[in-house]
Order: sequence, then C-alpha cells, then structure tokens
Amino acid sequence: MTETVVTPPSGRTVRKAAPGEARTPRRSGRRRVALPYLLLLPALLLELLVHLVPMLMGITMSFRELTQFYIRNWSEAPWTAFDNYSVAIDFDAPVGQALLKSFLTTCLFTVLSVGLCWLLGTAAAVLLQENFRGRAFLRTLFLVPYALPVYAAVITWAFMFQRDNGVINHVLHDQLGIGDSPAFWLIGDNSFWALLIVSVWKGWPFAFLTVMAGLQNIPRDMYEAAALDGAGVWKQIRHITLPSLRSVNQVLVLVLFLWTFNDFNTPFVLFGKAAPEAADLISLHIYQSSFQTWNFGTGSAMSVLLLLFLLVVTGVYLLLTTRGRKTSDV
Repeated sequence: MTETVVTPPSGRTVRKAAPGEARTPRRSGRRRVALPYLLLLPALLLELLVHLVPMLMGITMSFRELTQFYIRNWSEAPWTAFDNYSVAIDFDAPVGQALLKSFLTTCLFTVLSVGLCWLLGTAAAVLLQENFRGRAFLRTLFLVPYALPVYAAVITWAFMFQRDNGVINHVLHDQLGIGDSPAFWLIGDNSFWALLIVSVWKGWPFAFLTVMAGLQNIPRDMYEAAALDGAGVWKQIRHITLPSLRSVNQVLVLVLFLWTFNDFNTPFVLFGKAAPEAADLISLHIYQSSFQTWNFGTGSAMSVLLLLFLLVVTGVYLLLTTRGRKTSDV
C-alpha cells in the first residue's frame, strides 16, 4: 500500500490516503455499532422463548374450548371464536360476576399497596438523607425485606398470622388486650388486610431504594438556599424534593402498579390455591378458573383481558405523565 503526497499551489503538503486505508475506520465503526446488538441477541432470544411464545399460545388457547378433555392434544380443541370472552365479561352470569368482584378487589388492593409503599419509601428516604450515627445500619435494615426471597418471607408471615400460635395475635390480643378474642387473619374479611400488610412490607423497600437514589441527584445548594430564605422542612420537601423526584416517581409508581396488580406469589403462598373471598386477587382468580375448574379456554381469555387492561392503563399513564412533563418544562 502506497501513500501519495500532493503539493498544492499554496505550498502546503496534503497527504492522500490509499483506497484501502479510507475504508478501515468505517469498518471498525460498524463493528462497534453492531457489537451491542450481538451481545443482546441471546437475551432477546431467551425473552422470545420465555415470554412471547407462551403469550401467543395463551392468546390462541383463549379462542378454543380447551377443557380437561383436550389437554393432551390442545390443538384439537374446538374453535369457539369470542365465546370465552363473552363468558368472562358477562357480569350477569356467575363467572363474570366473580371476575368483576375479583377485579375490583385487586384495584382497591393495588391502590392501597402502591400508595403506602410510595409513602413509606419516600418518607424513609427523605429522613435518611441527613448524616447521623447509625444511618448506614438503618439503610441496610430497611432493605432486608426486599432482599429476602418472596416465598421465605410470605411463609414467615403466614406463621405470624396464625390465630392461636401466631405472634400477631399474641401481641395484639395477649399483650395489648385488643379484641375480645384472637382474630382470624387468613380467612374472612381480615385476610384482605393481612395480604395488604405483607405486600406493603415487601414492596416499600424498593420504593425507598429508588427514591434514595433519586435524592442523590438533587444539589444540596438548593436546600441551603431555601433554608437561607426561611423555608422550613415541609416547604423544602414540597417545593424542592417532590418536584425534583417527579421523573423518578413516575417510573416508580408504574413499576409498583404492574408488580402489585400482577402479584401471584404473595396470595398463593399466603392462602394456598383458594384465597378467601375478601382477598381474591385477579391473578389467583385466573389460576383457579384455569387449574381448578380445568377450563383453560376461559382462563386464557381472562388473562388476555387482564393483559389488555394493563396495556391500556400503562399507555394512558405514560401519555399523561409525558404530557405533564412537557407542560411543566414549558
């Protein structure tokens, strides 16, 4: 490979690269651009196999009369079009009424759980921003529920909620004298509150960790300037902390909503295969409709309806939050 030197009339020497040299940087640049996609390819293929393929199979099953008679060869189940969806949303029939009640229970449970998780996590993160002795220990202690395996944590709570031998009734009834008799926490109306307590206990550390990370990006000069202007703690939180955490809270609330609304492990481990009526979340309700009655077609239709609901809520939420962010920026 040769190099050509051209001397123009101005007297400056210009180096003209050989044809092969001009293509080398371009090729290396293309390789650098393609490398991340090649590294992501195994994860994308695994995501395709684990999530997308079963989802497509579930959508197909929702259009078939798939019962216990066709489990062995589910592809031979009769095609029913939208009959399974009609059964699921027929709120005058027992199946539709049960699904609607489970849906409303899940909505109430999700609102309370997400709200309490966000409130406790934000309060703990704000309080632990100041330097004091033992702050690192408290931060580590608050993250323990998030680090524990879900099954181990929920099983522990199930033992604590036992009526005769549980520590909850021992403290409330035996030690504090609350109530005429020990309460039933895992059956009846109290099961909803027991499920809510467990959900908040294992969910608020994630909100605490997320908000605490967001607080690190707020300059301390803003708080010092506000303090010099006479702003108290509450005014600083209202006018500095919360507006600065808006983008963090938008993502946090969405993630908590999706996790809580789809939560299956917590009620399943806490109550077993059949949850009490007061704590009949829609995820466990769909499981019962599918694996207890062996009507997988109707259960698949319920799952698709749940997926569509979550997609619509997520899209509307992102649209509103994005529009609100652009308005505030203007």
